[in-house]
This record gives sequence, structure tokens and C-alpha cells, in this order.
Amino acid sequence: MKKGSRNFLALTLILTQSLSSFSQSDSVVIRKIFTEALTNGRSYSNLDQLANGIGGRLAGSPGAAKAVEWTKKAMIAAGADTVFLQECMVPHWVRGEKEIARFMGPAAERKALAICALGNSVATPTAGLSAGIVEVKEFSELEKLGKSKIQGKIVFFNRPMDPSRIATFHAYGGAVMQRVGGPSIAAKYGAVGVVVRSMSLIKEDAPHTGVTIYNDTFPKIPACAISTNDADFLSEKLKKYPESKFFFKMSCKMLPDERSHNVVAEIRGSERPEEIIVVGGHLDSWDNGDGAHDDGAGIVQSIEVIRIFKALGIRPKRTIRAVAFMNEENGGRGGDKYAELAAKNKEKHIAAIESDAGGFTPRGFGCTFPKGMEKQELVFLSWKKQFSPYFADDLHRGGGGADIEELYKQGTPVFGLQPDSQRYFDVHHTVNDTFDKVNKRELELGGAAMAALIWLITEKGFEGPGK
Repeated sequence: MKKGSRNFLALTLILTQSLSSFSQSDSVVIRKIFTEALTNGRSYSNLDQLANGIGGRLAGSPGAAKAVEWTKKAMIAAGADTVFLQECMVPHWVRGEKEIARFMGPAAERKALAICALGNSVATPTAGLSAGIVEVKEFSELEKLGKSKIQGKIVFFNRPMDPSRIATFHAYGGAVMQRVGGPSIAAKYGAVGVVVRSMSLIKEDAPHTGVTIYNDTFPKIPACAISTNDADFLSEKLKKYPESKFFFKMSCKMLPDERSHNVVAEIRGSERPEEIIVVGGHLDSWDNGDGAHDDGAGIVQSIEVIRIFKALGIRPKRTIRAVAFMNEENGGRGGDKYAELAAKNKEKHIAAIESDAGGFTPRGFGCTFPKGMEKQELVFLSWKKQFSPYFADDLHRGGGGADIEELYKQGTPVFGLQPDSQRYFDVHHTVNDTFDKVNKRELELGGAAMAALIWLITEKGFEGPGK
């Protein structure tokens, strides 16, 4: 028998057994969870306080410090048994004055362009930077052009996200490396600056920021994102006037590391307290919006898990931790610190769930189980029917989150809440990621879906039916 056939038969057997193991009371509890979230939910009101009351929360900033204090209070108000902070040192990058850019073609064609500095970028010279510009769509084009044609110029990475991909995160993954690694690769060939097409599927005037990671082998050169509309304009003009120059001015800089914190809320397990289930999102956000979708939504949904369990009087068998991770956007220090302490304290994490894909309608969960846990993975996939009444039953392989990646390396199964992603990259990392773009009902449904999954894990584990 082929391996695929064996897996299918195994899944069918586990699915049949699991469905028979779910009693009517299981469905009743899950229904109560959704009802509580939709009638008494606090995710939306909490997000209002976090996004509108505090705003942008880039790691190391005063906004991030305020967010730590707010989150601690919100977790206590949700009814957590224990709330505590985990100290971590984080980078402190500041954007500085509003960025300026111009296309420097023939006088009649010159135009101001919408840009924003990429996170962690160095500044241009004080007076700005003006140089010839070379457009490419692939890293391989840099090698073909060679140093002789790139030296002293600005590289314009203009590869769009693929609009044919139904899963927009796949489209994002196919283009984002030009932003993350492009500046150092361009510097390798002598470039003096980089312009990157914004990671968005729509034509718009707002540029999308995001992190760039420098390779210390090469010089650090200033890097900015350009709006999709202006990327199209620039590409068109360079075809007509290839000798044109591009000017941009940025005053961003990296300051010394700052002390910050993860915020952790815990409900102690009643039967297996040593087994920990983590649910979380990242508390930091970029500075150009208020971080409502990315990732205020994940924070308030994780707090809501605690509140729902307490409001319904559910005593979980296993320990639940809601974690607000710090510094996901431009360093990942919070996730690293949490995993470091988990290993140091010899904690046993049986699952980690992250919400970091916006506050849109939940469609299901992606999962990534460590090698050797194929049976446990099949148990999770067999829970599909429990989520069907809530249209959140897309349970599939492949999921997790940046903040829980290190826990996965320690052998923990990881999961990512999968909301509908079609509108996410309209607002991602822009001035448009604001509270008014969030729908209350969609947001509350996401918190309920996570609470339901956590309830199944804490009650049944991944040990199979009847456990």
C-alpha cells in the first residue's frame, strides 16, 4: 500500500473515532464560547483603547512602553490567575522627519513620490541622496548587470505581489525578500540606495513599510518603500528616460537598545498544570498607523480567550497562557526571550497559537507539527466538524507565527489563526492600518475561534479520541 493511501486510511479512522468521541456537551461548550464572544465580547472595545488610545507601538518607543502597561491591566481585568512581565532588550529605531522623494527626469516630468523608510534602514546624507536608478525584478538581474552598471546607483526593486495567488500570504512570500534582503544584495554590487515596491495587491498612494535586515558583510545603504502607484509611474518614466535620477531624503536612525517586556497572563490548569498552551500576538506595531490589524487584533483576541474562559466558568485541564510578544516587527526579541525562558525553566508546551494575520473573519487554522507527531497532527485535522458551524473549519497543514517559531524548534506544535486574507495587504504596514478598518463582529469571531481550539486542546490534548 502506498504511503498516501495509508495516511488517508489513518485519517479516516481517526476522523471516525474522533467524531464519535465528541459528545453533545462538546458542541454545547463551543457554542457557548461563540455566544459569549458575540454577545459580551471585549476584543473590540479593548482594541479601541489600544489602537486609538495609544496608537503606533514600535519597539523601544514610548508608545510600546504604554502598551505594556495597558496590556497588563487588561489581562488582570480579564480575570487571569496570574499576570507577569518578561524583560527583554529590544532595538529602538526611529523614523525621524517625513521622508521626501522625487523623480528627477526632464523638467516637465519631475514629480514628488510617496515613500517611507524601511524599518532598520540607515538615513540618507543630511541633504538627501540623488543618483541614477536601475530597475530590476529579480535578484538574478543584479548579477547579470554586474557591479559596473550598478556601482553608485540606486536599485529599484519592482517585483509586484502575484495577484493570481488566492492565498495572499503566498503572494506576499513571493515578493517580500526584495524588501528584507534586497538592500544588502544591492550593496554587494555597489548600489548607494534602494527603492522597493510596496507589498500590496492594490494600486494606491500609501507606501508600505516593513523590516529590512542588513548583512554586515556589505555596506548599509538607505532603503525605502514606494507606493504601488508611484512604482508604476517610476517604471514607466525609466523606460522613456533611462538616464533619469532619483532623489530621496530620510533621517531615520537606530538608537541604543531599550528595555521592554512581554506581557503574560495565565490560567492554571486543574489536572495537568505542567502542560502549557500558549496563545498570543505581537504587541509592537509600526509607527505609521495605529497597528489595529497588525497586530492589535491578535493581542485583544488573546486577552479575550482568558476572559471567555473566566466568564463561562471553564476550568481548563491544562494551563493556558496569553502572551503579548514584544518586537516581532523589527527584531523578534520577545519571541526569542519567551522561548529562552521556557527552555531554561524546563517548561512543557504542548501547543502554541498565534493570531497575526489581521482581525478579519476567521476561516480556520494552519498547523505545523514537529517530525514524529504525525498521529497528533491527524487528531487536530479531525476536529474540522467542530468548527463547521462557525465557517472556521479550514484546518490544514502549514501554519504558526514568527513569535512562536522558537517554541516549534523546541518540539512544540504551532498553529496560526487564518482569517480571510483578501483585504489584509490593503492596510498592512501602512497609515491605513487603523481601528476604523476593523469590523467588530469579525474580530470577536476570531477570539472565539481561538478559545474554541484551546478548549479542545486543553480537554483532549492530541492523544486521540476519548482522552
